[in-house]
Amino acid sequence: MKTVMVTGATSGIGKACAQAFSAAGHRVIVTGRRTDRLEQLVAELPNDALALTFDVADRHAVEQAFASLDDAWSTIDILVNNAGLAAGKEPMQESAVDKWLRMIDINVSGLLFVTAEVLPKMVARRSGQIINIGSIAGHQAYAGGTVYCATKAAVDRITQGIRLDLIGTGVRVSSVDPGVVETEFNAVRFDGDQAKAQAVYDMLARPLAAADVAEAVLWVASRPEHVQIHDMLLTSTDQASISSYAKNA
Repeated sequence: MKTVMVTGATSGIGKACAQAFSAAGHRVIVTGRRTDRLEQLVAELPNDALALTFDVADRHAVEQAFASLDDAWSTIDILVNNAGLAAGKEPMQESAVDKWLRMIDINVSGLLFVTAEVLPKMVARRSGQIINIGSIAGHQAYAGGTVYCATKAAVDRITQGIRLDLIGTGVRVSSVDPGVVETEFNAVRFDGDQAKAQAVYDMLARPLAAADVAEAVLWVASRPEHVQIHDMLLTSTDQASISSYAKNA
């Protein structure tokens, strides 16, 4: 049994990852900004679980959350950096700077703040694994997604750079990069506009589900310790690239 931390576990891929790791027999620390959802998830998981409420973009809050962990929970074997979002889909020249900063703060700075709390201890133990949830958007850009794509490209480069820094330490770092996944992601992107969100998923006959991504993350985490998956890019069979889909009739 390992102790797994999943950020952004209140919904979507993060929640599915927490469920998958718990079902596989691991202890899970779930984090996010919505305490009620975290506590409900903890109550539903089949193995020991702990809820930590904090915003990954708030460095002080991250530090406080980790400092609050007692000895029973402070050794994190696997970190799943899932917290992230997209804000809007306007052309760059029409998009608001506040939206850019929100994406950068959560998708990049937040990932770094949490990693900074976990990684030195993993290196000291010469054991541990970090799995970053990236995106096909980190490999290919699309119109209206300039800053979001940039943040996910940053996640890809951060993952590669940390992997180079970790050579010889026994600590592994991987990236799982999904295409379109039907979650709350696009409802958040479009400020709760469900019609716009659903239109994205309707472009595919069948998009990925959060459980599909969670299964991939669990598989990456379950490889033997001498095996490191660098990057896994997965899409629905109905998606060939960031802009090529098999649409509903």
